Amino acid sequence: MNNMDNWVLKGVRNLANEQLETAEISPTQVKVKVTHLLISNFDALLFNGDIAAKYPKTVGRFAVGIVTEAGEQCYGVKKGDRVYLESAKPCGVCYNCKSGKRDRCDDILIAGRDYDGFLRDFAVCEYTAVSPLPDSLDNMLALCIEMVGIAENIYDKLNLSAGQRVAVIGADCLGNIIAQVLQYHKVIPIVIDNSPSNIEKLKKCGVYYAFPADDEVINNVKDATSGDLCDAAVYSASSQLPISLPSRLIGNKKSLVLSGFTSLHSAVDARDILEKDLTVFGVTSAANYTASVINMLLHGAVNIDFFDKEVINQFDPVSLLTERCESLNSSNKSKLTVLKMIF
Repeated sequence: MNNMDNWVLKGVRNLANEQLETAEISPTQVKVKVTHLLISNFDALLFNGDIAAKYPKTVGRFAVGIVTEAGEQCYGVKKGDRVYLESAKPCGVCYNCKSGKRDRCDDILIAGRDYDGFLRDFAVCEYTAVSPLPDSLDNMLALCIEMVGIAENIYDKLNLSAGQRVAVIGADCLGNIIAQVLQYHKVIPIVIDNSPSNIEKLKKCGVYYAFPADDEVINNVKDATSGDLCDAAVYSASSQLPISLPSRLIGNKKSLVLSGFTSLHSAVDARDILEKDLTVFGVTSAANYTASVINMLLHGAVNIDFFDKEVINQFDPVSLLTERCESLNSSNKSKLTVLKMIF
């Protein structure tokens, strides 16, 4: 794909390569050569119209690259740095953002949907929108920063103590990472998934409790919790498992977190939520978590050695996203597909 410059989504499944003119940078901006990009389920859902974008938008949510130019007022970032490009950021216009509380933004913006993503040769952005990467953090793990950040965001919002139990519904890439991050904080994940290969990967990553979503799932969870149910539940939207399941696995006055993105239109079982007086909320991004996640990864919080991966250096984004759309209901959705965009 030697002529790839800027892949713009103009409408549902309408993706075109539009070359960009060379952009000048301001004193506070950097120019980044995109070197690696992760094709994600989120990108596929945008391409398929299951998630609405503000067209036209360059696609590509997760990317790393090399700084080729840096303005004179860029601090902590210089030419030649390998950087992570922020995949989510505060809106800058809500009350909290204007009050200096950007970490409490009411309308987080996501790359590829709300602002241009990174499936392009070069990205020009504010220097605060990139994070230098340590040499010991490889590109594949760096591309997972947002997923790890989502998991950390979930952990923070649940406010659990060591030893408490969390049911994680789905052992796809995001569900696996959520389980590992919970375990890193000494919270006990109990993962439910119907894919034997996903459960096998989970156990190789050090997560002990993993059960199929069958008729015995509640009894299995009770056995793992000494007769009790879990203290919270996290539902990975791409798991394709019944969204009514997590509320059955937690006790009264507990929290249920919905995370990730899906093309399915599902209804949460209101009966269990009301009878158990559950708190339900969503976590779909990790703005402001990059620095802490990099530190976590350097300390071995997450292991992706056993994930299915592929690195491609000759590719057609339209074909790749079409294929990804078709695989969203299969086990292939757990594969990390990375485009190597520099030779």
